Amino acid sequence: MTPPQKNKPGRYTFLIADDHMVVRQGVAMVLKDLFFNANIHQAGSIKETIKMVHEHTIDLLILDIHFPDSHSLNLIGELKELQPNLKILVFSAYDENLYALRYLNAGASGYLNKACTEDEMKQALQSMVVSGKYITQNIKDKILDSYISKKPLNPLEQLSDREIEVARLLIKGYGNMEISEALGIKKSTVSTFKNRIFEKLAINNLADLIDMFQLYQ
Repeated sequence: MTPPQKNKPGRYTFLIADDHMVVRQGVAMVLKDLFFNANIHQAGSIKETIKMVHEHTIDLLILDIHFPDSHSLNLIGELKELQPNLKILVFSAYDENLYALRYLNAGASGYLNKACTEDEMKQALQSMVVSGKYITQNIKDKILDSYISKKPLNPLEQLSDREIEVARLLIKGYGNMEISEALGIKKSTVSTFKNRIFEKLAINNLADLIDMFQLYQ
């Protein structure tokens, strides 16, 4: 396999991986404003992202979470094997409270929400290039709170075994009556478990529950 092309000294090479061209173009404009003579590549899918990392030495990858062909969580380890020094900034519209720590644990070096201001984006990009990391104060506080309170960073660890059982059946599409019959408990008890699960995980709907189990299981 042909090794990736090396960068010229003093010239940063970026890869923007996002399935929306408007997002890629917007990030590219910010990068060009920040870094003189920046070398910028773009990828619109997981497959294209892997191909680019095979072919080029990348200083910083700006990576979305969701692509039509997959989520990018498992991609991080593969990319790190190709380029161990690769810096990855996850740039997503997904709630950082649910996703940031999971992606950081998987090997990303930073997390930025797409609702950020242009100044916040510039700060994050500069921080990634200079120090190799970027996380918001909110995520710093969550990590510190977890350390001080001894609460797990994986929110699913807060659930009891029975709550995990109920949650998995909910994800499979079971209704309260079906869960009641499957587990041999009252329908009202199922409702109690469901409310407790949502409260512990700080979520409001089944879609959030599914996303959380995809991330943390």
